[in-house]
Amino acid sequence: MSSSTSVREFAVEQDFTLDEDGILARLPWRRAAERPQHTSFERFENGQWLPVTAERFLAEVKATAKGLLASGVGAGDRVALMANTRYEWILLDASVWAVGGATVPIYPSSSPSQVEWIVQDSGALILLVEDAIARDNLSGADLADADIMVIDDGATGVLRRRGVDVPDDAIEARLDGLTLDSPASIIYTSGTTGRPKGCVITHRNLLAEARGVLAHPIGESVAGSGKRTLMFLPLAHVLARAVTYAAYEGRATIGFWGDFKTIVDKFGSFRPDMILCVPRVLEKVHGGVRAKALAGGPVKAEIFRRAERVAIEWSKCQGNSGLDDATKPSVRLRAEHRLFDKLVYSKVREAMGGRCSVAITGGGALGETLTHFYRGIGVPAYEGYGLTETCAAITVNGPGVQRIGTVGRPVAGNAVRIAENGEIELRGPVVFEQYWQNSDATRDAFHDGWFKTGDLGELDADGYLRITGRAKEIIVTAGGKNVAPGPLEEQLRSHQVIGHAMLVGEGRPFVSALIALDPEGVADWASANGKQVGPDLASDDQLRAEIQVAVDEASAAVSKAEGIRKFVVLPDDFTEETGELTATMKIKRHVVEQKYAEQIESIYRE
Repeated sequence: MSSSTSVREFAVEQDFTLDEDGILARLPWRRAAERPQHTSFERFENGQWLPVTAERFLAEVKATAKGLLASGVGAGDRVALMANTRYEWILLDASVWAVGGATVPIYPSSSPSQVEWIVQDSGALILLVEDAIARDNLSGADLADADIMVIDDGATGVLRRRGVDVPDDAIEARLDGLTLDSPASIIYTSGTTGRPKGCVITHRNLLAEARGVLAHPIGESVAGSGKRTLMFLPLAHVLARAVTYAAYEGRATIGFWGDFKTIVDKFGSFRPDMILCVPRVLEKVHGGVRAKALAGGPVKAEIFRRAERVAIEWSKCQGNSGLDDATKPSVRLRAEHRLFDKLVYSKVREAMGGRCSVAITGGGALGETLTHFYRGIGVPAYEGYGLTETCAAITVNGPGVQRIGTVGRPVAGNAVRIAENGEIELRGPVVFEQYWQNSDATRDAFHDGWFKTGDLGELDADGYLRITGRAKEIIVTAGGKNVAPGPLEEQLRSHQVIGHAMLVGEGRPFVSALIALDPEGVADWASANGKQVGPDLASDDQLRAEIQVAVDEASAAVSKAEGIRKFVVLPDDFTEETGELTATMKIKRHVVEQKYAEQIESIYRE
């Protein structure tokens, strides 16, 4: 049995090579040479998924890259890309690399002032936007003479026509000029406070991430001919982009869908083997099946509740990697698991497309209960950890190397250490080296060559990292109690009627919570309880009693001083559109605190 005692530092040796010939900018050429008719990507058009072969993708990359050359994009120049997740995103990204340029991703939800800052700061020569609406929204922004092109108006076709007279060897010359240390992308941080900083991601970073993921046990879930993954997280975020290239490097087939709200419908038509998602997606799938069961009457509701308990118990019997804590399921448990697999678990798997065997989550914690639930139904959810500055995952769980409650071990070639103050520090080939044109921020980000994450954590002796909080989010009450809000918020969010929860209490006598209702969950709850959905529902005594139970259950896991004393129910959920969430579904705490300042004050006036 391996020790679970804590250590200060842990590293995993690099067992793969990084070289100029392997850079991802050359990947379209390699894939087309190996298997020209292999379906590398699928795009959704006119109600169906259409294949894009390796050969066709290379042809489109070359033609688009020639257009960029003809448009004056030189080696090291920047091209900004502001669009939802779609096939053209990766096509344009690969084309920018093919001319030696660097892509500057911008979230479609960005405000004109944010776009103005990113385009000006990066010096982007071209800004590619999704549609005419996005272009018109930027009419008042000072974009420093950047050429604005609209994807839905045929931007890629325009580029191909511009480059029709550019010879192939012009592209080869640009590729030959790339090194591992050439910038591949400048990715601006989400900017929840202050102006976003541009993280310079090199070809070394991206290649190390792709090969590190493929060398990790999680790689068998990402890669392989015949494997299918549906990418729907924003490609402007490094996680979705890095995993897309890892899957492409691993010869899988990748589909793209840009509407986060309708993704569950697309699971059924695409039928992915692996889903990369934020925890909210898995919470929604679980919540949707649960809501249908509860709406079906007391018998179906009890069946689902029992099925949940059995799935969690089944998962716990499997134990954690290296801890020798697995137990043999009882005869009763095996029989119940078989029964509920037919009655309940198969329906959850069908909601995920019917053939999904694994989910990889990032951008927040899923919570141990749901992690056990998904493993118990046969779709293990593996949590990882990373930041923009680490080019996505630097630690991750995987098949045979999973400890629930942790975010896994380091990806090969990388190291994690815990500073004296508990802060997580990182080093390795996936870690960036600088912020764009910001030497002060770069200097402040490192300590003795280690990147300071701002997150707090613990390492066990086998290298598994546990996130215990974020230094900037720690709530210090008036009594001096330090409270990490994340775990309590995660548990609350798993309840059917709760969309998001945010703890408050900095400098206050006790901890309270803002509870934002989930529209779908509340509608299902109201239907099952004979209530009308409307503004008054937030003050309904029965609903508040339901939420109080969830609050009490979450608070039971911590000390009295850390528990939630009071809460306010908000009638609407937090969304990206209304400004409370980032594009990766993280709460913008300062925005919420300002927006609901009166509600917060009312808690402490009583």
